[in-house]
Parts: sequence; C-alpha cells; structure tokens
Amino acid sequence: MGFIQAKDTHGKRSSSMSFAMRWKHGNLRLIMLSAIISIAMTFMFLVLLYGTAVKSVSVVVNGQETIVETKQWVLQRLLDEQAITIGPHDEVSVPLNAPIKDGDRIEVTHAIPVVVKADGKTSTVYTTEKTVQAAIEELNLSLRSEDKISPPLNSDVSAEDMVTIVRVDTKVSELEKTVPFSIVKKEDPTLEKGKEKLVQTGKKGVIVEQVKKKYEDGVLISNQMVSEVVQSPAVDQVIAVGTKKDDMKVTVLSNNSPSNVTVKKGDFSFKAKKVIKNVTLTAYSADASSTGKGEDHPQFGITASGTTVKEGRTIAVDPKVIPIGWWVYIEGIGFRRAEDKGSAVKGNKIDVYFDSNSHATKFGKKKGYTVYILGPKKPTAS
Repeated sequence: MGFIQAKDTHGKRSSSMSFAMRWKHGNLRLIMLSAIISIAMTFMFLVLLYGTAVKSVSVVVNGQETIVETKQWVLQRLLDEQAITIGPHDEVSVPLNAPIKDGDRIEVTHAIPVVVKADGKTSTVYTTEKTVQAAIEELNLSLRSEDKISPPLNSDVSAEDMVTIVRVDTKVSELEKTVPFSIVKKEDPTLEKGKEKLVQTGKKGVIVEQVKKKYEDGVLISNQMVSEVVQSPAVDQVIAVGTKKDDMKVTVLSNNSPSNVTVKKGDFSFKAKKVIKNVTLTAYSADASSTGKGEDHPQFGITASGTTVKEGRTIAVDPKVIPIGWWVYIEGIGFRRAEDKGSAVKGNKIDVYFDSNSHATKFGKKKGYTVYILGPKKPTAS
C-alpha cells in the first residue's frame, strides 16, 4: 500500500475566515445604514398606520362634553382641528404634546378674568375655579376676620366681575375727660345776710373713657364708648350764704334829745321820728324782670298801696320798719315815699324805683346809708 499524503485543511479554513472578516469589516457601515433605514421605515409605517386610524375622543370644554372623531394623533393637533384655543391661564388635563388614542377623555377649562379691588389697588386675575375665593388666592391676598368681601367668598363669578375687599380695623383708645365741679350754696345763719364765704374749694374730676373706633379702608365709620371709669371724682365748691338779719340801728328822737329833733337839709327843716343807719339800697322798675308783671297785666305799675309808681318818689320798704304812706329822707338820694313792698325787702333795706330797668340794674346794691323816717306828710321848704 502506498502512503497518501494528507491535505493541509487548516490553511484553507484560515483563509476563509479571514475573507469573511475582511468582508464584514468592509461593509459594516453599509450594514448599520441598512438597519437604521429599516427601523425608520418601520416607525413611519406604524405612524402612518396609527395616524390614519379614526379615533373617538371625548373632549370636555368648561364642563360641556363633546365626542369627536379624529385621525389626529397629538392633542395639540386635535385642539387645532376643533378650533379650541388654549390660553396661558387655561387648564388642560393632559400635556398638549401628548399622543391621543381611541377612547381618551380630554378636559379643558378656560380661565376667566376677574377684577379684584383691595388695598387701594385694582387688579385683574385669571381663574379657572370661577369663585371669589379662588380669585383672591390667585393674588395671594391675606384676609382678616373683620374684612368685608363682596360678593362672599363662596360665590361664583363671571368674566369681568368685580370683587371688592374692604379692610376693617378696630382700635380701642383711652380718652381723659375733665368733669366740672358744682357750686353749692348753703345758708349760714351765723353769717351776715348778703355776705358769702368760701367753705370748700371745688375741684374738677377726671373720667377715663375707653372708645372703640372702627375704620373701613382707613376711614372712620363709627365711634363707640366701651367703658367709663371715674379716675377722680369732682369735688363740689361750697359757699356759705349769710342769712343773719342785720340789727337795725334806730335812734328814736324825743323831746329829751333836742339836738336830734330838728334836721336841716338844704332848704328843708324837718323833725325825724326815727333815724336808721347802715341801710342797704337796691333798685327796681315796673318791668317784668323786677315785678313779674308785663305791660299787659292789669296791675302793671301799681304799688302795694294802690298808687302808680313814679320815679323820684316811690320806694318799696318793709312795713314793719317804715309804715306804708310815710315819707322818708335818704342821705344822698332825697325825699321818697314808702308806697310799695316786696318779698326781698326786709329789715333795713329800701328798694328805690326807677322807670328804666337798665338804670335800676346799673344802680346795683349800695350799703351804709342813713334814712330819716318823717311821717305821713312831706316837709315843705322853709
């Protein structure tokens, strides 16, 4: 048998593998490009197939639902197709670039403009919740318990409605007020009649008032007193009024005292029945302020003795001291006749009559006069 030499198969396999690798390396770019094109064509086919399919979609705009048939596959395109505009403040349940599929439900809520007036400013806010509270929250306005909101927070609003916020502030302040003292007059029988004496000095009191003031937007609308506390009471001023009657100093002239029997005054020489010293003179008129009788009164100007008053003659006296109808001579005044009397004319007091009320008022009160009581007849000049 002859020896058959084996073929070198290893060398052939190496050559084949090298060729394949060279071919793969040379065509790698072509292979990758082919794969990309295949994927893109597949995607386009799927998109075309999906996009051309008719989908039934529920579109709810401001609570109004509509079922639409569409071949659009992105929400924005569907909204454009349906002429539904989305503003910057509107709300959409899904993103505008989101794909849509059969059976989807899309909710669109349009915001409305609401005018809010508060703190001296007027602002326009857009809200989709369409309530007063939502509009206020959009502006981040803080509310206090006393603030007034119109319409109320839970009210619905429409476009361009006005919401007004009135700021209410309440302040309580204290106010000190003085209370004037009263003047109290008390009769004092130990004090000479007509004189007054200060017994106690008056003092003003102090009251503290708590006042609640209410302001609306800085304007005062109410002012209410909450409490009143007496911090220090007022002290009355007490004045003693004398009621003691003056002792009448009467000198009775008699034959035993010849130096006092005859009195000479100018052209007149007369005998005095009595002499009264320290007499107080006042004045009055027929006016209602003096007598309480007006000109229409039937007794206007009529004296207690029945005569008609006459300036230069009539005086009012205390009949216990000077008899009605008697003449007297008053130092510095002259002859007068006692024709009238009055409730305030007591003791050594004489009321001189004047026609003019202003003259009587101006006359006032005069003290220290000497009066000579003469009798029922007026002396004649010598």
